[in-house]
Amino acid sequence: MSKTILIVEDEKNIVDILSFNLGREGYETIPAYDGEMGLTLALAKDPDLILLDVMLPKMNGFDVCKTVREKNTSTPIIMLTAREGESDKVLGLELGADDYITKPFSMRELLARVKANIRRTDLLTAHPTAPVGGVDGGRLERGRILVDPALLMAFKDGKALDLTPKEFELLRFLAAAPEQVVSRETLLEKVWNYEGFVGDVRAVDVAVRRLREKLEDDPANPAFIITRRGLGYLFRMEQ
Repeated sequence: MSKTILIVEDEKNIVDILSFNLGREGYETIPAYDGEMGLTLALAKDPDLILLDVMLPKMNGFDVCKTVREKNTSTPIIMLTAREGESDKVLGLELGADDYITKPFSMRELLARVKANIRRTDLLTAHPTAPVGGVDGGRLERGRILVDPALLMAFKDGKALDLTPKEFELLRFLAAAPEQVVSRETLLEKVWNYEGFVGDVRAVDVAVRRLREKLEDDPANPAFIITRRGLGYLFRMEQ
């Protein structure tokens, strides 16, 4: 069964180009030319991935992303933006987008990100206990933290954490190798499934920040997910 991609973009020529190239790769596409229609189709059609422009008529991409995430935490969202501002890119990630790609973009790069996000979601859904990036698929008991791949859930002090699929995968990967520093590039390759480093490492930083907000007693002074400046992140076994 072919995968369905919702394209929310107000420039028809871009929609046509994306639909043509995605169709050649075997994907079905659904076009939406404004934010309101994009949101309606996202909720009604439950696509396998959403390509979402930022600047849209009727409802901007940030608001669409936020609303979709409030109702659906698993559908991958890739923001399409012509803006170069750092704050705009980070805002999309903070609102729940999995990644962004800046216009003009390489079709090869966009297809690689689409493929990686759909593959990651399929693997997590179909085989929750399967190894992720070479990580053992068993339960991880790490002091106050328990990661259970079979349930696709993590617990702190016995209470379930409300994590998105990406946050769960990130925690699972780091907790599988406690006290070992993992670079942001490695996390992109192993957690995001971005072969050849086609993603932006800022996506990792934002995901870590969101994870800390749900995991740490004091996110500003983390005890579990530790930054090693210039090197990456590690999961610390709390003393």
